[in-house]
Amino acid sequence: MTSIARDLLAVSPVVPVVVLDDAADAVPLAEALLTGGVGIMEITLRTPDALAALAAVAKAVPEMRVGAGTVVTPEQVDAAREAGATFLVSPGATGTLVDAALASGLPFLPGAGTVSEMLALLERGLDTLKFFPAEASGGRSYLSSVAGPLPGLAFCPTGGISAGTAADWLALPNVGCVGGSWLTPGDAIRGQDWGRIERLAREATALRG
Repeated sequence: MTSIARDLLAVSPVVPVVVLDDAADAVPLAEALLTGGVGIMEITLRTPDALAALAAVAKAVPEMRVGAGTVVTPEQVDAAREAGATFLVSPGATGTLVDAALASGLPFLPGAGTVSEMLALLERGLDTLKFFPAEASGGRSYLSSVAGPLPGLAFCPTGGISAGTAADWLALPNVGCVGGSWLTPGDAIRGQDWGRIERLAREATALRG
């Protein structure tokens, strides 16, 4: 489980955190990201169309590693797996949620914002985590200080990270990628400006030189 989750961090320097109000936008969005070199996307379960959007990408764009984000209940774990999610991301982690995620067999990036939360997840065999909310939880200096006592952990920080700060986060030794919504801005999706999203994806891909 952990090694598979660790593999997710190498797909792209930035994992797009996507909020979709219309499932019809999911496939062209995924295709634009792929064309720009980003082969992974996290569709957050924050909207009524999220599961339908996830299922559409899983079916029509098999080259895209599409995951479910903002997973907060065991029921959502099951629904995401049935929709075709290839990984799960949560903002935090309870024992019940971790049990369900591990039982699903899908790679899982559970959210943690403190050393105690990180240790609790490590006890469950989870060594690849989402640091969330990244900026509000102490930012780069906090996560850098964690590398000493917890050298076996790797992170995908998410929350408050921008195109302007992503490179600084990626420079940390315990960061494999970052999560961000700036690759898929809401106005570009609503305007179906797939060219803009492709350009943003290319810029993000260049962060890993």
